Amino acid sequence: MDVRAYAYTNRGGRPHNEDSLRASAEQGIFVLADGLGGHGHGEVASALAVDTLFAGMARGSDLDEDGLLELFQDANDAILRQQAQPGQEEMRTTAVALKLTDGAAVWAHIGDSRLYRFSKGELAGVTADHSVTYRKFLGGEISYMDVYHDDDRSRLLRVLGREPCKPEAGHGELEPGDAFLLCSDGFWEYVYTEEIQADLCRTQTPEEWAESMLLRHIRRTPPDHDNFSLITVFVEECG
Repeated sequence: MDVRAYAYTNRGGRPHNEDSLRASAEQGIFVLADGLGGHGHGEVASALAVDTLFAGMARGSDLDEDGLLELFQDANDAILRQQAQPGQEEMRTTAVALKLTDGAAVWAHIGDSRLYRFSKGELAGVTADHSVTYRKFLGGEISYMDVYHDDDRSRLLRVLGREPCKPEAGHGELEPGDAFLLCSDGFWEYVYTEEIQADLCRTQTPEEWAESMLLRHIRRTPPDHDNFSLITVFVEECG
């Protein structure tokens, strides 16, 4: 399997960065988390989630959906234990993770960090945010474009750092030319799906794809905007 990837994170207009990520094209493992809780404690939660998920995914060569969901529970347990420390009681985090093996992909997420999947240059799927806003969209109260601007979009229904822990998982076949984007809400709120796809179709590397999207992002963000992070992944060969 031949995979290329590019990872980028930025604190944006905030005093510190509460996003965490790790990416290994060689291992086919990609994890991103967006911490919540402020005062640096969100950073602790996101780092715990990323480290726990990455380590677990590296151990399991035959990881399936159930196995990945168990790793999310492990990450949740680690954060709950850390919440015993003074001042860290309220820290939470979103998370999204992707594991690629020969001919197959498995992924899971919780919160509103997203995974976009592309096959043959077309959108093959995107994770559903665990937020009040996305629930309103699913219920027909608002349009999909309203998801980007709705006042409730930061009200999350599922996160790591509280019980019950309810991530969602999926899987799919892997083909040469497939591409994946993992990103935090600080990124996807300013770059629309159609633009993500258009930039993918006119770039040749994961880094070029990321840079094209980041140029759009920079033009639209206010001075005090959120941390933003992304991982772009190209599948060159399978098997």
